[in-house]
Amino acid sequence: MSRIPRFQEHLKTGFTAEAASAARSRAYAARAESDGLPNLARHWRALAEEKDRLAIGMLEASEQVRGRETDLGNAIAEERYENDALYPKMIRDLHDTPAVAELLVKVVAAQKEHLGRLEGWRESLTSSQGDVKS
Repeated sequence: MSRIPRFQEHLKTGFTAEAASAARSRAYAARAESDGLPNLARHWRALAEEKDRLAIGMLEASEQVRGRETDLGNAIAEERYENDALYPKMIRDLHDTPAVAELLVKVVAAQKEHLGRLEGWRESLTSSQGDVKS
């Protein structure tokens, strides 16, 4: 039996589907752009934006968007998990597919930069009562 209410499971599943679909639409837009199809690329980007709005609505409905300290804390915890556990485990499991493992090593490097950025934002918010520094 699940640890979370069914509606939360459905919102999580829906969010994952819409967020992944939005990312695919942006990838399709990039490909269309490189194939010389700017109008198709524009349509793909517009679809991605619509899917992002749907995903955000599901996050809000599941009360996962709460405000500055909580949101930053959650984002930092997520980045740490991805950096310290998720991607390293995947990389270890991919000993027979070095190209994919190398891609994930690059993802970890980017994730570490993301973590540093998030921690900087939190520090900036903590030291002021206003917005983060630009």
